[in-house]
Amino acid sequence: MKGQKNKKGAPLRTDFGLGGADIVTINQARERALEYRRMAKQGLNPRFNAARDIPTFEEVAQQVHINRMPTWKNAKHGQQWINTLRDYAFPKIGRMPIDSIDQPEVTMCIAPIWTEKHETAKPLAQRIKVVLDVARSKGFRSGENPVTLVKEAQILPKVKVKVKHHKAMAWQEVPAFYADLASRNAMAANALRFTCLTVSEKPRVIQRYTFQRRAKP
Repeated sequence: MKGQKNKKGAPLRTDFGLGGADIVTINQARERALEYRRMAKQGLNPRFNAARDIPTFEEVAQQVHINRMPTWKNAKHGQQWINTLRDYAFPKIGRMPIDSIDQPEVTMCIAPIWTEKHETAKPLAQRIKVVLDVARSKGFRSGENPVTLVKEAQILPKVKVKVKHHKAMAWQEVPAFYADLASRNAMAANALRFTCLTVSEKPRVIQRYTFQRRAKP
């Protein structure tokens, strides 16, 4: 580990297992090994770090998820919140002490999917920020949130979101769809009904205008 020596004066080396092959996949083992190397370079002992009072990123994230359960719109939304961190943050920084996470670690989580999965990367960054903010409020961190610093530094490239067009509904299905909207009281349903009426009336206006112009001598 960085800056630490053994009894003979050589760099301190610590060897330990990463988990059984029947439980830990080769990719998970590689990610854990890389994470432990980062911790060692920071002067932390990956093997005995669990004895520290500072919780890991995953521990804080799981607690934030539990504490906010009553505030989720629904169970699905709450599960999506933690699943995003589980899939893209925990494998890389989950076992790191919450106070050792900085801009490089945040970038390491977000950058690989920033362009290819931008709609996933944005909420991922926001959720990492929330976890780090909570840790700071509990005294486990200090200084500005690294997620904010990464955004302000414009480290990640600008992404132009591609517009996704939906397939048009067959006109035979429109009456039943409109009737279903009419049975709802939500503002969104009323707005969509208005859109349906506006779209259906526009061709008539164009046709009438064209006919009148042609009728003139």
